[in-house]
Amino acid sequence: MSSTPPPGAPGRAPLSARVARTPPPGAPARTPLPARLGRTAVLAVLVLGAVLSLLPFAWMLVASTHSSSELFHSPPPFLPGGNLLRNLVHLQETIGFGRVLLNSLGIAVVYTALSSLLSAMCGYGLAKYRFRGRGLLLGLVLATMMIPLQVLLVPLFQMMASLGWIDSYQAVIVPFLANSFGILLMRQGFLDFPDELLESARIDGSGELRTFCRVVLPCVRPQLGALVIFTFMGQWNSFIWPLLMLNTEDRYTVPVALNTLTGLSHVDYSGLMLGSFLATLPLMVLFLVFQRQFVAGLLGGALKG
Repeated sequence: MSSTPPPGAPGRAPLSARVARTPPPGAPARTPLPARLGRTAVLAVLVLGAVLSLLPFAWMLVASTHSSSELFHSPPPFLPGGNLLRNLVHLQETIGFGRVLLNSLGIAVVYTALSSLLSAMCGYGLAKYRFRGRGLLLGLVLATMMIPLQVLLVPLFQMMASLGWIDSYQAVIVPFLANSFGILLMRQGFLDFPDELLESARIDGSGELRTFCRVVLPCVRPQLGALVIFTFMGQWNSFIWPLLMLNTEDRYTVPVALNTLTGLSHVDYSGLMLGSFLATLPLMVLFLVFQRQFVAGLLGGALKG
């Protein structure tokens, strides 16, 4: 009997057409349409969020190139102007922006290095040493995070005055070196470090300090990088405490110096925008340098437990 289908009956497609529709071996499977639409929607939301996040920085850049009077025109300027160099010179002559920038950078670097090291050592002790009262000490560290800064200002000011540290850099750096957040963050990173490696290092004759610096710290670089970013940002943006401690203009930090541009009858908005934009550049550079450690540290803390 013949297998030829009758005229007009639906038959199978030719072999060449079926082979053409079959994906070659090893080719990636085609993503279904709903999944592609979902990815496109997520990408569109992320792009929109990125644009909205960059708008304040774009406005600061545009405003820093105009005079203060031009910023109040209707409609306001949306394109860069030609007063950038003039505003920069005026900012330098008014507050000595280069000097205060170096002051903030020096204070933030010293504070970040000392506070990160102290937080790592305290977190290591709370995570890997067994001693009586460890739980109580951890509870006290947690309790200090609930105390607002305003409650501490008066006793800390009296303490700095009794030490003769008013109008000095050590008064800005020393009182807040013990960072509760940093201690808890580093403790969480040290909890996952295997105790067997510590025992092996001690058996090999390595001291506690050498074990901590050579063996333990390199394994918690993600948490340490995240701590460096948070600590540097906190000190860089600190305003209330440096305002109370520093009385000499040559020792001002960036936030304190920019505050002097705001007077009772006149506000230098162009100088504020230019100074604020320049003050964000070190934070951007720091984040770009430590972004891998920052993301890994946050994800490491989120995936624990």
